[in-house]
Amino acid sequence: MSDRNEKLKQLKTSSMDRRLSIAKASLLAGTRWAASSASSIFSNEEDKEKKRKQAMKEQAEYLVAEIGKLKGSIVKIGQMMALYGEHFLPDEITQALNTLNNQTVALAWPAIKEQLVKQLGSKLDDLTIDHEPLGTASLAQVHRATRKSDGMELVLKIQYPGVASAIDSDMSLFKNMLKLTRMVPQTREFDQWFDEVREMMHREVSYKIEAATTRRFAARLKEDPRYIVPQIVEQYCTDQVLCMTFERGVPINSPVMLSLPQERRNQLGEASLEIAVRELFEWGEMQTDPNFGNYLVRLGDGENIRDKIVLLDFGAIRQFDQQLLQVARNLIKAGYHHDAEAMVASMSGYDFFNNMPMSIKPDMAKVFLMATEAFSTYENNPELPAGVMDEQQRYDWKKSQLHSRVIQRASKSMASRYFTIPPKEFMFISRKFIGAYTFMTVIDAKTNVRKMIQPYL
Repeated sequence: MSDRNEKLKQLKTSSMDRRLSIAKASLLAGTRWAASSASSIFSNEEDKEKKRKQAMKEQAEYLVAEIGKLKGSIVKIGQMMALYGEHFLPDEITQALNTLNNQTVALAWPAIKEQLVKQLGSKLDDLTIDHEPLGTASLAQVHRATRKSDGMELVLKIQYPGVASAIDSDMSLFKNMLKLTRMVPQTREFDQWFDEVREMMHREVSYKIEAATTRRFAARLKEDPRYIVPQIVEQYCTDQVLCMTFERGVPINSPVMLSLPQERRNQLGEASLEIAVRELFEWGEMQTDPNFGNYLVRLGDGENIRDKIVLLDFGAIRQFDQQLLQVARNLIKAGYHHDAEAMVASMSGYDFFNNMPMSIKPDMAKVFLMATEAFSTYENNPELPAGVMDEQQRYDWKKSQLHSRVIQRASKSMASRYFTIPPKEFMFISRKFIGAYTFMTVIDAKTNVRKMIQPYL
């Protein structure tokens, strides 16, 4: 949420202004980086590494601060690179980029109103709009509204002016910035990820795609009382304004969530993971942004009215080809049976695994078996840590510390160098499940995930 006392009067949308700002910052950071490298030339290797990391941290933080001043698509690019670039960007850079999530100063109401008038024209007279945003982001901000004719509560997602047209130039700016600073190796894998971010950016600013996806998920879940998907209100939608019904709820990490009885938290945890399972096994497309801001919980009364998960944002939906989907499904099935041979066999049919030496695959299978241990049981998995699964086969996510254990196992694995830059599509699926795992850890849920897989065996 933005600081109500600090708002931008306008965005710096001029390509020349943005280019000059980034070029100046990049050259200065690059010069400092080169100077720090030269100053440590006579140091021992340990001191050199310390100085290198400190210098990279300082220059990355400086660059991110300059990016944050520009807002718009270049900030979103930085956020995406922080989220998906951890495998090819230095830690110091991803840590600095992660701070962009906090730089969400709102655009002042006069500028937002000007955009709304341009997009909606006379339809704007139908609505009473709260001048204070419900939320702000790098590409858009959300305002609550009421339709005067019937009192319907709405939200308007309003794209900042000039954002869509600036994506390609901002992408070039960002890439040139990294080149000028010489802090990031320019590799083929980096170029592939960068192109993927470009495609994601263009999809995210297409509100027609987001509206269609929202309707598609609403249709799939309309008979399931555990979920709420906002309704698109077409009358007030344009290329740069998305209108939908306002849906109440509390944040996932709200203290009230942990005050719920264990059984209610368990049910919410199962509902969150079941979405990921159905996306993978039934629908072939996923919400790949694990941000908690994309979810709310509408609390029930614990008796007659059940708790519901509100699914808010469908701008980061990604579709996957059948070959990758089948590989991912087989990996989870192998985890269900805790079958090392089946896990190795599941790796065939996908270039990333096909290009890997066969001698490495058993070692990698151990990492995957640990990552999928919640789908196994004590009867078939003697390596399950004591006390993480009860007699009802409910897995204790918080107690398991699964994510940290998997990272530790992978880093020590003989196959660790093959984890350095995994295929981007595979990472999207991994991110989705990590997000669901984190959801359950945060609300301290204990869930039986084996039963979710059984219909697909």
